[in-house]
Amino acid sequence: MTFVCPNIGVNAEGRLTFAGQDTLRLAEEYGTPLYLMDEDRIRHNCRLYLDAFKASFRPGSLPHYAAKAAAFKAICRVVAEEGMGIDVCSTGEIATAVAAGVDMTRVMFPSNGKSDGDIRYALDRGVGCFVIDNTEELLALEAEAEKRGITKKALLRLTPGIDPHTYAAVNTGMVDSKFGVAIETGQAEQFVRLALQQKHIELLGYHCHVGSQVFGEDVFERAAVVMLEFIADMAKKTGYLAGVLDLGGGYGVPYVASDPAIDIPAKIASVAAAVKETCVRLGIAEPCIMMEPGRSIVADAGMTLYRVLAVKRITGYKSYVTIDGGMTDDPRYALYGSRYTVLAAGRMGETADFRCTLAGRCCESGDLIQENILLPDGVGRGDVIAVCTTGAYNYSMASNYNRFGRPPVVMLRDGESYVAVRRETPEDLLRLDA
Repeated sequence: MTFVCPNIGVNAEGRLTFAGQDTLRLAEEYGTPLYLMDEDRIRHNCRLYLDAFKASFRPGSLPHYAAKAAAFKAICRVVAEEGMGIDVCSTGEIATAVAAGVDMTRVMFPSNGKSDGDIRYALDRGVGCFVIDNTEELLALEAEAEKRGITKKALLRLTPGIDPHTYAAVNTGMVDSKFGVAIETGQAEQFVRLALQQKHIELLGYHCHVGSQVFGEDVFERAAVVMLEFIADMAKKTGYLAGVLDLGGGYGVPYVASDPAIDIPAKIASVAAAVKETCVRLGIAEPCIMMEPGRSIVADAGMTLYRVLAVKRITGYKSYVTIDGGMTDDPRYALYGSRYTVLAAGRMGETADFRCTLAGRCCESGDLIQENILLPDGVGRGDVIAVCTTGAYNYSMASNYNRFGRPPVVMLRDGESYVAVRRETPEDLLRLDA
C-alpha cells in the first residue's frame, strides 16, 4: 500500500502507524480527537530547505518558518534548533517564540494590519525585522523607533502581480490583494521613496508572497524576475540597491495520492538559477534570498486521530460517519474544500468500499471533514479514523465553536511521544469568563 508520506505505514497487526508508532495505541493513551506531530519529519523538512539554501543562494540567505502554519513552543524550538529563522504574524506568535527561547534577531514580523500596540510589543521583545505592509504602518514604526532612539531593520511588502493558480482565498500575490503595495500601479515606487526618507528605518530590501499550496512550475521564478527588475529600477531611480529579497512561501504538499510531490531542493535550485540569470541581465548584485515555508515544513508531519461516534446510512441517498471532532479542530474543508486522505486505523487490511462523508459533531451543516471517501464497510462506533497531512493550519486555525475544547498536540520522536500542548478542558474554556 502506498501512502501520501513515507512516515505512514502499517504494522504486523494490520494497524496504521505514524512515525513508526501504532496509532491505535496513541489514541488509547492520549484520547481523541488527537493531533500527532512527527518531530523527526519536521527536522527533516527544515534540513531540506537549509541544505538547499546553502547550495543555491549567496551567503546570508535564510529560510524562515512561517509560524502561522502551526505555532506552539515545541515547534518554534525545533525549527530554531535546526537553524531556521521564524516568521510571526501576531503578538501571540511573538510571545510563543520568546517563550520557546528563539533568538529574536532571527524573527521577522509580517502582517497586513499591525496596531500601535503590536508594533510596541514587537520592538520591546527585540523582533529582528519588520515586514512593512503599507504607508501608515511605515510611519507608525518610524514614530515608535524614534521614541526609543533606535533604527529598525525592515523589508517592504510589495505585490508582484503573479497569479499562482491556487485557491482564491490563499492567493496573495495579485495586484488587488489585501497584502502589500502594488508594483504595477506605481505605488510601490512611492512606498520605497517614503521609506528611504525615514531616519529610524533601515531598509534591507523587499518582500513578496504569491500564495499558498503552489505547485506551478515557475511561480517563484516569475515572482523573482518581477522583483529583481523592480530592484534594478529603484537602484537607477533612487540609488538604493536592495540587499535582501524575500520571496515568501507557499510550496504545495500532497494531501491525496493524485497530488504531485515537490522536489524542494530542485525547486530552490531553479529559483536560484532564475535569480542569477536575471541579476546578470540587469547588471546588479545578487541579493540575499529569504523564503517562508510553513505548510511544507509541518503539513506531512501531522496526523489527526478521531473515534467514530455513529454511522448513518440514508437509504437511496448518502451515508455519514460521524466522529468526535470536526470543524473546530479542522476547518480547512469548510473553508477551502481541502482534500485529505482518510484511513480506518484499525482496519487497514480490509477493503475500503463503503462510500461516505466524514462528518463532525458540531451543530452546523457545513461541519464536514471530507466527502465522498471510501472506508471499510464494517466501520462503526469506537473505530479510530486517521486524517493524514494535518500538520499545517489545523491546530493553528482550531476554534471553540459549540464550546468544544481543542485537542492536545502530541509530538512523536525517536519512537517515543510527549505532550506539547495539553487538551483543553471545560475549566480552560471558563477561565476568561467574568
